[in-house]
Amino acid sequence: MFVNRRKSERVICNRVAKIQLGTGGLPRDCMITDISDGGVKVIADYPEIPSEFTIILATGRPRQCRLAWRIGCEFGAEFMDRV
Repeated sequence: MFVNRRKSERVICNRVAKIQLGTGGLPRDCMITDISDGGVKVIADYPEIPSEFTIILATGRPRQCRLAWRIGCEFGAEFMDRV
């Protein structure tokens, strides 16, 4: 039986976003497949994802993130800043 360990409920979405990898780097496209108050699940076609990065949502609001897990081109990230 699957046990949900999330602190907040996730919402399925398929929205384009951008990932900023470090300061001064150009934002890269990615796809957010679900989002919650605590984090996001992302699909990105590039292998180099640092342990901390910024994700820029479609609303234009940047969120500081920490990489939580990764399987192939999918990964989960925890929001480090709280809204």
